[in-house]
Amino acid sequence: MGGNDEAAAIVARLSGKWAVPILAALLVVVSALVNRCAPHHRHRLRRAVIVFAAFVVTLVIHEVLEVSHAFVWSARLKLWSDLFESFTIVHLATLAVFDALLPALSVATVALTSDLVVAAGYIVSIVVVLRGAGLDLSSVVTTSAVVSGVLALSLQTTLGNVIGGVALQLDGSIHVNDWIQLENGKQGKVKEIRWRHTVVETRDWDTLIVPNAALLAQNITILGKRDGRSGPHRMWVYFNVDFRFAPSRVVDVVREALLAAPIERVADDPKPSVICYDLARDGKDSFAYYAVRYWLTDLAVDDPTSSVVRARIYAALTRAGIPLAHPTTSQVVQLHDPEADRQRIDRHRDERAAAIGSVKLFEMLTEQERQELSEHLHRAPYTQGETITRQGAVAHWLYLLLSGTADVKLMVDGESKVIAHLQAPGFFGEMGMMTGEPRSSSVVATSDVECYRLDKEGFRSILTKRPQIADEVSGLLAHRNVELLAAREGLSEESKASQRHSMQAQIGGRIRDFFGLGDAS
Repeated sequence: MGGNDEAAAIVARLSGKWAVPILAALLVVVSALVNRCAPHHRHRLRRAVIVFAAFVVTLVIHEVLEVSHAFVWSARLKLWSDLFESFTIVHLATLAVFDALLPALSVATVALTSDLVVAAGYIVSIVVVLRGAGLDLSSVVTTSAVVSGVLALSLQTTLGNVIGGVALQLDGSIHVNDWIQLENGKQGKVKEIRWRHTVVETRDWDTLIVPNAALLAQNITILGKRDGRSGPHRMWVYFNVDFRFAPSRVVDVVREALLAAPIERVADDPKPSVICYDLARDGKDSFAYYAVRYWLTDLAVDDPTSSVVRARIYAALTRAGIPLAHPTTSQVVQLHDPEADRQRIDRHRDERAAAIGSVKLFEMLTEQERQELSEHLHRAPYTQGETITRQGAVAHWLYLLLSGTADVKLMVDGESKVIAHLQAPGFFGEMGMMTGEPRSSSVVATSDVECYRLDKEGFRSILTKRPQIADEVSGLLAHRNVELLAAREGLSEESKASQRHSMQAQIGGRIRDFFGLGDAS
C-alpha cells in the first residue's frame, strides 16, 4: 500500500504542474504552424522537442526524489527542470516568430539569426533561473572569465568562424540566394549562412562548405548585383574570323542575328552587343578576335545559354559566307584532284536543280531554265528561334525550305499570332521576289532550318528571255493566295474563280512592272 501511496503522491504533484500541459499544447500549435508556413524548417522542431522532453524527465525525477525525501538531489533536479522549462519557452517563441510568422509574411531570414536569438535567450534564462535559486553570480562570472580565456585560445579558429558568421549577418553584404564567385574562380549560390560556415551550391551539383572566417578574408564577387539590387550578369562568348572580312561587316552580321529574335534567358535590356576586341596578337595570328557580350537572367543556366548564342553566331556567319578562322597551329594539306573537284561541283549543281524542281512555282520552266536558275541559289541556314523574314520588310528573295520547320506569324493589334506552319520541302517569300511588295507576315524557324535563297536578279534573265512565264507564275500565285483566302473566309467556288481571275491580272501587272517587262502582248 505504501508504494501505491507514493505513486499517487507523485501523480498528484505532476497534475499540479500546469507548465507541462501548457507547454505541450503550445508545442503542438507551433509545430502545426511551422508545418504549414515553412515545412522546410521542420528539422528545427527537433531541438524544441528534445528540450521539452528533458524538462519533463527532470521534472518527473525531481518529484520522485521529493517524495523519497532526497531533498538535496531534488533541489538540484528542480534547478535543471527550471532551466529546461525556460529553454523550451525560448525555443517555442523563436519557432513561432522565425519559422511561422515571418515566413507567413514572406520575410526571409537565415538560420544564424534565429540561432543567435536562441543563444541570447539561453543566457538570459540561465541568469534569471540562477538568481531565482539564490546563487551568487559574481563567482560564476569570475570563473567563467578564466574558462573563456582558455577556451578562446584553444578554439580560436572555431570562434573566428562564428564571429565571421555574425559579421556577415550584421554587415548584410552576402545574402541567401546570392550568386557568388570565390577567389579560386568557383561560382555558386548561397544556400545557408551558419555559425561556422556558409553553404554554397555550385552548378556541378556540388556543395561547397566555406568557413566564415575564410569568406571574410578573401575578395568575393557577388554576381548579378549592383546597388543592393539583383539583376542580369554579363557573359562573354568568343569567336575568331580571319582578315578577309572587314570587322564592321562581321559585327553587323552577328549583331543583327542576335537582335532579330529573342533568346531564352538573355535579357532584352541591356541588349546583346558584338565587339572586335583584338587583332592579331603579337603579330602571329592570321585572324581577328571577336566577342559577343550578353546579359544572363538565370545564372544557374550559363553554359546552355552560351551554347544557344554560339549556334546563332555560327548560323549568321554561314549565311553571310563568313567562315570561322582556322587555328593558327593547324596545317592544311589539300591534294588537287580534278575528277573529285568536278564530281563535287556536279553534285552541288544537282542538289540545287533538285531544289528548284521541287517548287511548283517553277514547274513551267524547261530543264535548261531550271539549271540556269539553280546557279543563283545561295545557302541560307537558320537556327531555332531565328526570324527568317520579318513582316513589313522589303526583301527581294524567295526561300526554298529544304529541311526543318517554321511558323508563319502575323502581327495583329500589337500581338504576334501563328497563322500557319511550314514544313520542308516548301517555299515562301515568293511575292517579295516576284512583285517587290513588303513581307505580309514573319517566318520564324521552330527548328534548325536549311534554306536556299533566290534573289530577283536570278529570275530576271529567264523572264527577259521568255516574258510569258510571268503570266503562268501570276496564275499559280493567284491560285495559292485565293486558296488561303478561301480557307479563312469560306469563299464559294464561284467567288474563288472570280477572285482568282482578278488577282492573277493584278499580280501579273505587278510582276511585269517590277521586272520591267512591259505590257503583255
